[in-house]
Amino acid sequence: MPGRAERPAPGTPPRAGETRRYLAVGLDCYLCLVTAGLLVRPYAESAAVPEVAGLLIGPVLVLSFLNHVVLTAVVGAGAGKLIMGIRVVSLPDVGRPGPWQLVRRWLYGLCWLPLQPWYGLRARLPASGGADGPGRRAEGAAYGDPVGLRQVLRTDLAAHRRAAAGRAG
Repeated sequence: MPGRAERPAPGTPPRAGETRRYLAVGLDCYLCLVTAGLLVRPYAESAAVPEVAGLLIGPVLVLSFLNHVVLTAVVGAGAGKLIMGIRVVSLPDVGRPGPWQLVRRWLYGLCWLPLQPWYGLRARLPASGGADGPGRRAEGAAYGDPVGLRQVLRTDLAAHRRAAAGRAG
């Protein structure tokens, strides 16, 4: 079917655990906000609260882009994922993600993250059908990522690459 993501090849490294992935996201947010706060601090003392919020938006977006797109393109993961031992790979070939995949994933994340409280509340409502209700994606649908990327443990990725090199040689 055109536009539908392929299934990962057998032997593809499994996704990193959910807790580890969420901790990586939390670290990314924390590092981004602290860095942006330090950059804006000299200007924030003389500004009102709405102005400070406006001052923070630019540096937060730039730092987020640098972390999630540029750093991931260069080293295979953003700061939080590097700390948590996670790498981002493209499926089904388990290769390095392309820059446009990373940009689309970053834009999706900017929309997805702020809506998580809403999705959490909606999943608990009886009318929504709970966790298996409409609008919920099945596990493995498009690898759980809208652009066909997967977050894997660095150790699993290294083992996969060693095994692939052994099969090729």
